[in-house]
Amino acid sequence: MKRTAITLFITLIMGITHAAADPNFWKFEWPRTDFSKSSVDFVDILSGGPPKDGIPSIDDPQFWTVDKIKGLEEHEPIISVTINGETKAYPIRILTWHEIVNDTIGGTPVAVTYCPLCNAAVVFDRRIRGGVTEFGVSGKLRYSDMIMYDRVTESWWQQFTGEAIVGSLQGEKLKILPSRTESWSRFAKRHPTADVLVPNDTFLRQYGSNPYVRYDTAHRPFLFNGEFPEGIPPLAYVVAVKDGDKPFVISLQKLRDEKSVEREGVTLTWTDGTRSALDSRQIAEGRQIGNVIAKRGDEDIAYDLTFAFVTHAFMPDVPIEQ
Repeated sequence: MKRTAITLFITLIMGITHAAADPNFWKFEWPRTDFSKSSVDFVDILSGGPPKDGIPSIDDPQFWTVDKIKGLEEHEPIISVTINGETKAYPIRILTWHEIVNDTIGGTPVAVTYCPLCNAAVVFDRRIRGGVTEFGVSGKLRYSDMIMYDRVTESWWQQFTGEAIVGSLQGEKLKILPSRTESWSRFAKRHPTADVLVPNDTFLRQYGSNPYVRYDTAHRPFLFNGEFPEGIPPLAYVVAVKDGDKPFVISLQKLRDEKSVEREGVTLTWTDGTRSALDSRQIAEGRQIGNVIAKRGDEDIAYDLTFAFVTHAFMPDVPIEQ
């Protein structure tokens, strides 16, 4: 009965959102967005539930140094970024509730983003056409992935790819910056004096809790209307490398079995010790899925620890190596 009710609810939502996949319907909320310019089918854009800015980005981030941080369990996942010698950490327990942090690291304006439905942690350079913008959460999804918007033109941007898909900036692509998703203890050991994002208001959200309980062991993703890959569960973890001329995708299980693989001049390594943010009600109690590092030579490069359905949707010509 419970499964039937959930199925009916999803069917209803899908019906409503498909009916609303029309710029004429969206213009009351998005009067500044140029809907005449689009590279995607509007039918693939669904409402995730919250309205524009219903999930509030963090635009005035606050930080404490590593030694002052309390309450983070040693295996909790964080996003770490180093630019021009400056390093910062962004706990997933905070990003889960805000999805975007507009910040500056090493003099570079960045957007640190996390889409829970895709487990996609991507860091972007916020400079566009010589100017700097901020990003917000649109409340829209495409293939379950967050659509961001910039606050200058209110064009819509696909979070997984960093490409503007709707609006006056359609076709522009943000630069993706290297980052790591790693455990808190691993980061604290590597960077004992670094800054760590803390909530502006600790009572604003249930920080540390996971509103997507058991999501990464579900049979299908939420609000996804694309095709699933063959031969692998849609919510199986994969590692995708989009850097370079030949992108590739490897299942996390294969990397976990082999511990280290090299493809296209990139070395991926796996070690134990980082929890899933999408498993238990409390992130600190989630099962361990491990830590991934991607390097070309001695340099970190950008990678995605995401799901099979995501790479199949956005990288359809790249097979998943298992």
